[in-house]
Amino acid sequence: MTVVRWAPSPTGRIHLGNARPALLNWFFARRNGGRYILRMDDTDHARSTRAFADGIEEDLAWLGVVPDLLVRQSERTDLYDAARDKLIASGRLYACYETEEELDRKRARDRLLGKPPIYDRAALELSAEDRARLEAEGRKPHWRFKLDGRPVQFNDLIKGAQTVNTASMSDPVLIRADGSYLYTLPSVVDDIDLGVTHVIRGEDHVSNTGTQIEIIEALGGAIPQFAHHNLLTDAQGQGFSKRLGSQSIADFRAEGYEPLAIAIMATLTGTSLPIEPYAGLDDIAARLELSMISHGAARFDPAELDGLNSRLVHALSYEQAAPRLSALGLEGEAIWMLLRENLVRFGDIAEWSKLLTGPVEPAYAPEDRDFLALARALLPPDPWDDTTWSKWTDALKTSTGRKGKALFMPLRLALTGRSDGPELKSLLVLLGRTECLARLP
Repeated sequence: MTVVRWAPSPTGRIHLGNARPALLNWFFARRNGGRYILRMDDTDHARSTRAFADGIEEDLAWLGVVPDLLVRQSERTDLYDAARDKLIASGRLYACYETEEELDRKRARDRLLGKPPIYDRAALELSAEDRARLEAEGRKPHWRFKLDGRPVQFNDLIKGAQTVNTASMSDPVLIRADGSYLYTLPSVVDDIDLGVTHVIRGEDHVSNTGTQIEIIEALGGAIPQFAHHNLLTDAQGQGFSKRLGSQSIADFRAEGYEPLAIAIMATLTGTSLPIEPYAGLDDIAARLELSMISHGAARFDPAELDGLNSRLVHALSYEQAAPRLSALGLEGEAIWMLLRENLVRFGDIAEWSKLLTGPVEPAYAPEDRDFLALARALLPPDPWDDTTWSKWTDALKTSTGRKGKALFMPLRLALTGRSDGPELKSLLVLLGRTECLARLP
């Protein structure tokens, strides 16, 4: 069975950049009848909170993603400890005692000599007596994984054949001096334990893959297939980041955007599929293949989001809209059918509905006052229907010779206070004769 995972760190609310792999993994699982695991990478005890973790679940649910399994790394330390002990026993994980200052000096010296700042494995030369002396001084070791130092090859499902040469890399630190785990070891252990078959993530992780494959091999695990997608950037080409305060999914929700619009923008930007309305997430999953993801930049355009969101709102039937209208204190199919084409976000209808309920501040040019007075006098008698508008404007054309914008715009400004808005033919019927008389000078 296909098994994928999305593994956020609950150190803040997720943004569009985070939503991209969250949804791409979901699409892949749905397309292949697979299993979707939400894994909270919450080993950073100083920054991870349960409130942020709950917020991530809430944001995913709003987007339409319901994980098949939720795991928290903070509850799985026994697995990581066992993997640690196995790697130590096999000689692949070794203790290092350098301070950060000492490592900085080594890296600076290498740069001055024109060498890459790669860790020199000096800790492997320490004797048992050396280690005992350092620990007696109060030093606590951090632990590094001993890389094979070879070209690690894998076939990326998006980028094609890839080679990561671990000979050009420092042995990675897997365990801090305080005994806490960095990202890499728990991630690899979880992928093995949970049977993850496909790892779909951002292209900024390509260089990590060589290290992770070596650790998987050292632990005797099955190597998953990897797919590294292009990263979503903002309109200025800058990557989304919690640290930079990028707009969160919760922010978009609060601003009234449709979850499907956010999902489409987060995932189909930078692919060969068009940014347009889809029936739902399963519809996207059925169409999107990993090969459709571009190797170039994926730049998010807020104006494109607004355009897409409005198209999704306009396509809502009255039956779909009715519960949301009721929550805003609005009722009636006629109101929805009249106003929906003017909405960018669903909640905009609260403001647009004031065209019907008032109060409306008329706005028209002084030179149109006589024309509007005549329009008031020529208002057709009740009852009103869909023919009332044409009867009224035909009479005004005959009496004044006006036509086109010169005829329609003063009427719109007087009745609505706006130069844009819904079709006046339908609006007139909903306003009724008494209200129109009240709005015309």
